Amino acid sequence: MLEKVAADQGIEALMKDMGVKARAAARPLAFASSEAKNKALDAMADAIIAAKDHILSENRLDLAEVEGTEMPASFVDRLTLNDQRIADIADSIRAIASLKDPVGEVIAAWDRPNGLKIERVRTPLGVIGVIFESRPNVTADAGALCLKAGNAVILRCGSDSRRSSAAIHACLVEGLKKAGLPEHAIQLVPVSDRTAVGAMLRGLDGAIDVIVPRGGKSLVARVQNEARVPVFAHLEGLCHVYVDGSADLEMARRIIVNAKMRRTGICGAAETLLIDRAALSTHLVPIAEALLEAGCEIRGSEEVLSHISGAKPASQEDWTTEYLDAIISIAVVDGISGAIAHIGKYSSNHTEAVIAEDPAVVERFFTEIDSAILLHNASTQFADGGEFGMGAEIGIATGKMHARGPVGVEQLTSFKYRVHGNGQIRP
Repeated sequence: MLEKVAADQGIEALMKDMGVKARAAARPLAFASSEAKNKALDAMADAIIAAKDHILSENRLDLAEVEGTEMPASFVDRLTLNDQRIADIADSIRAIASLKDPVGEVIAAWDRPNGLKIERVRTPLGVIGVIFESRPNVTADAGALCLKAGNAVILRCGSDSRRSSAAIHACLVEGLKKAGLPEHAIQLVPVSDRTAVGAMLRGLDGAIDVIVPRGGKSLVARVQNEARVPVFAHLEGLCHVYVDGSADLEMARRIIVNAKMRRTGICGAAETLLIDRAALSTHLVPIAEALLEAGCEIRGSEEVLSHISGAKPASQEDWTTEYLDAIISIAVVDGISGAIAHIGKYSSNHTEAVIAEDPAVVERFFTEIDSAILLHNASTQFADGGEFGMGAEIGIATGKMHARGPVGVEQLTSFKYRVHGNGQIRP
């Protein structure tokens, strides 16, 4: 027990030191030039390509540790790197470099009757803490996004991806050094002990301004329950697709198979399909057959089971389950009103899609559903910062304060007011 206490105290000291270094790095980053930040980002991308063989070698060691365990296929998929994914990581960093620098952008400006000129201007948040599991690419995405927005970042990866993440992190530090920026602007926690997570959630004596968790439900729940600083997060991606009676059948079939099956382990994968009763006789069977042919298990309501012989009965739990697997639950609803009621009851407020040609249906869907991302005639798999033109994302936020939806460079800034006068005093 005494050894554990000593170890915990050692980790606390380590984390506080990282916080001090991050806060010190954040100061010059706040006013670093766009040219310097972009030079660092381009150098990071070059370093990742140059270190590809080493990164893949470290990734194979990470994968070897989870081989034979009960980790789900979606977890292993997120952990796995290959030549294309390494190239994608580098491309994502370059895309972030090409984005407009948000720092210093004038969001709004107005004049007062007394002659004061007021501006609302974007400014960095400061120090971001990112806690993630099994996604080594988050090391690069989070580091690059935070840098572009003028923030320092402390990254804490899961033990499962520690080698891969460390290899990528070394490339990020190399890029910082080449651009003459503080090397502690992007730090990776070097220990896997959970004490480090607790220290970050307490804010490292005021060093951390915001926490962003990316991982499973248990991780996100812990962060939301224990954090003493603001959190940008979503608990789960319970995403719905509603097929209206006015939907084009072929379009609906293509979208739904993609929304569910393109990558089943991401938070934007569709988990529940809602079929308008008006489309029951025309749309349900062709769509269900396409899903079954693609290897998807269907769990349906009694009405669905009467039409689809290959479906399994859905339990009440299915309507609240984020499968992250090749499984989808299907229910029949009474038009757009029924879809809105079902989504309102079961949604995690992440992403919902409507497939319809009736503009009145689309208008109600967009107006009455309050999830972070809503799509019309498009796959839920577009719920991604890169697909939104943000270069990448640090995560998806479903809260209603500050950031919502994909958290990109703009969402990693706050703002301040600049007021210009010419001698005004308040009477």
